[in-house]
Amino acid sequence: MSTVPSRTILFEMLRSYIALARTLNMSEAVGLLGSTRQTIRRHIDILEETRGEKLFEVRDRQYQLTKAGSRSLREAEAIIARGESWLTGNAEDFDGRVLVNDEGDPIFCAQKHRLSRLWVDPSPLLQHGFQSWADSSTLLESPALASIRPYLVIYRRHGDAWLCVEIGEKSSYSSWFGWTWAKSSVGCFMVETPAGTSYARFISQAYEEVYEGYSVRLDHIHTQMPRAKDGPLLPVSFQRLLLGCTFPDGEFALAVLVDRTYNLSISGIDEAQIRTMPEALLMAFDPADLETQE
Repeated sequence: MSTVPSRTILFEMLRSYIALARTLNMSEAVGLLGSTRQTIRRHIDILEETRGEKLFEVRDRQYQLTKAGSRSLREAEAIIARGESWLTGNAEDFDGRVLVNDEGDPIFCAQKHRLSRLWVDPSPLLQHGFQSWADSSTLLESPALASIRPYLVIYRRHGDAWLCVEIGEKSSYSSWFGWTWAKSSVGCFMVETPAGTSYARFISQAYEEVYEGYSVRLDHIHTQMPRAKDGPLLPVSFQRLLLGCTFPDGEFALAVLVDRTYNLSISGIDEAQIRTMPEALLMAFDPADLETQE
């Protein structure tokens, strides 16, 4: 019978797993951690025994991640990131809300909501997007999604990362970063967003949940991000609808629909903070545009 590892060394074991997974080289992992081969191997053995699945395999003396190892890596990194933020007093999580303050700047605030919230804090754009998704039977190329397609950003899962395959010209991404940058972002991974890796990691944590269930998720988010690479941080408030779809080849497609708005409900975040986003950055959306496209 396996023994659940002590919580006092869980972080150490996860760090060993992450270091070896990222380098796939034991010597490099030892150097990164200032540890020993024996310690890292012991940590991996305990994790594999506890989980009941192999995380690594060795081929021609080279470490390789198994499918289970690849699948679990992002979650392990999120646990470490959240734990370190909590230890430094820079993270909170209550009532479905997540607040992460990364070394004081920027601040990430998010709250997951039931879909019924679409009609409590109304967003005509997201309401229409949800209805279109339901009518499409999750098929990305369905005519039911045609009217909302220009507002979507679409990702394909690539290993444990998310590859951008389409950015709508009317999407929040396009109007925030500009159409020139948006077009150049197609074919890039989520972590390559001009907002930086910390933002990308925070914003994509919910993607796996939607991927696992081909489901829908609604989040209200207030954070700070630049409008250009290495630019100044600006406050931004938005509702986000994650839609689990299907590419014509049968693979999972993640469609992201965002509405920059003041209609947010995040526990502990008052309206004044939400409205720190300049009014000029609100999404310009007219429901009549969708009717015209239909």
